[in-house]
Amino acid sequence: MLHTVNKSPFEKNSLSSCLAHAKEGSAILLIEDGVYGALKGSKMAAEVQDAMGKFTLYALGPDLKARGIADKIIDGVKVIDYAGFVDLACENDKVQSWL
Repeated sequence: MLHTVNKSPFEKNSLSSCLAHAKEGSAILLIEDGVYGALKGSKMAAEVQDAMGKFTLYALGPDLKARGIADKIIDGVKVIDYAGFVDLACENDKVQSWL
């Protein structure tokens, strides 16, 4: 399953909820303000790094660039473009949006 998170983890608990409930092996894509969850050194960094053992984490490159954090993300988070987003949606049988 592909999980998308579009809310900042500093304003909502969507990312933490997603990490707590997603099945192991799922793909998690951070989009819009959700990309702040991939920020190195943030209060979410340890939680995200721990989750990388169970999930594949992605961040949408254009959203990282729009927020000026493209070069400040946690090592191991895969940066994808819009075509990659479409590919992930097609590769997974379900998409769950965390609001």
